Amino acid sequence: MSTDQKSPDPGLFRTKSVEQSIRDTEEPEHALKKSLSAWDLTVFGVGVIIGTGIFVLTGKVAKENAGPATALAFIAAGIVCALAALCYAEFASTVPVAGSAYTFAYASLGELVAWIIGWDLVLEFALGTAVVAVGWSGYVRSLIDHAGWHLPRVFEGPDAPGGTFDVLAFLLVLVLTVILVVGMKLSARITAVVVAIKVTVVLIVIIAGLFFVVGSNYEPFIPPSEAPPGGISGWDAPLVQLLFGYEPTNFGVMGIFTAASVVFFAFIGFDVVATAAEETKRPQRDMPRGILGSLLICTVLYVAVSIVVTGMQHYSELSVSAPLADAFKAVGHPFYAGIISFGAAVGLTTVCLILLLGQTRVFFAMSRDGLLPRFFSVTHPKYRTPYRPTILLGVVIAVVAGFTSINELATLVNIGTLFAFVLVAIGVIVLRRTRPDLHRSFRTPWVPLLPIVSVAATVWLMLNLPGETWFRFAVWMLIGVAVYLLYGRSHSRLGKEGRDAKY
Repeated sequence: MSTDQKSPDPGLFRTKSVEQSIRDTEEPEHALKKSLSAWDLTVFGVGVIIGTGIFVLTGKVAKENAGPATALAFIAAGIVCALAALCYAEFASTVPVAGSAYTFAYASLGELVAWIIGWDLVLEFALGTAVVAVGWSGYVRSLIDHAGWHLPRVFEGPDAPGGTFDVLAFLLVLVLTVILVVGMKLSARITAVVVAIKVTVVLIVIIAGLFFVVGSNYEPFIPPSEAPPGGISGWDAPLVQLLFGYEPTNFGVMGIFTAASVVFFAFIGFDVVATAAEETKRPQRDMPRGILGSLLICTVLYVAVSIVVTGMQHYSELSVSAPLADAFKAVGHPFYAGIISFGAAVGLTTVCLILLLGQTRVFFAMSRDGLLPRFFSVTHPKYRTPYRPTILLGVVIAVVAGFTSINELATLVNIGTLFAFVLVAIGVIVLRRTRPDLHRSFRTPWVPLLPIVSVAATVWLMLNLPGETWFRFAVWMLIGVAVYLLYGRSHSRLGKEGRDAKY
């Protein structure tokens, strides 16, 4: 087989060779500037992973699902992510091209699958950015209220009584859009400063909280199993219950896995690191380090925080809305509650920035391949950033964040990420078989066993998501397939090359 051989199938499952993907990155007006190091990637990963999850979900799952064993739930979720991360690391070092799972799927599973995952990622990152921007706005409003300043009610957003437009969320997304247009290195420097503040706050919580830990709060470490209060039925029930009648339990050993499907949201983001592969100086070496390093750091911090907070207060007494802050208030130290609120507000800034970064890179890659209008794949003549999709998406997401209450749609971010994990793991197996000749500077161990285990673990978490989430996800996917058939298939550069080769 030639090292640059394309799929002989000219139809929906034609694949784009790794060599062609890399050549496309060298076209001057469609090339991104390489400026990132392994350190920058690790900072990006930590910056996007540590968000509301560590400040909110810890108490919620401890009180409702797992008790002190929440630490084990974080470890379980971390292992699922680590399995996926090993697959991402191989792809990102072998195909160092913008687009993450979209690009990987194009090289291994074919154009239609690549389109579907790209369409999925566009929704995931857009929704994630808007949701986090609204959350950031809430924290900032709380801080300025404590300082004695108050925004006019109309500008507090639709989630607040009397609110119409969330001006803080709107302005945040616009400012981050400008930062991303100006350049990746500036984005990396700002992210590094903010991540340093955020990690410092988390370490303060861990170290200060250790002095208030009471051993009896860990008893029982794994509370006895019990059915969810009142039961869950209808579209709100997990898909596994709707399909097989299995009802996930709270507490007990199985409660740990129920909790893992919830706290998984706290890990979302490490896959965004892979979208920056094309802007990395030495992607073959640095992408695996950035992906795996950020995941390891965050898992350790999550486990430590969950151990501390369940030791400070008995799990049955924890607050669901602000568990860390309220735990410190309960032991008579409200000062730390203010630090936590500040850390959460600052930390969510980088989450927004990096989710927006991920979305623009996927959109850019799809545009460069002709599946979206090529107009969006031209880079800025000075900054070498994909400024057109960045401005378009930034403005759209800013408006969505300003006018929309998106609480229930947040679960779509979960299912979108998990779906990408499944396809990347399958793609590793396929590409090992179809292109064994490729140089892989990082190789996922134990192929195909590890990717198969990754798919199984990921599908289990997906089955624990509500049926309503699956329905919304299916509708979005059907819309995506329609867009591909009406536009992407006929405008695909790979398809045009195949048609030209016939004549």
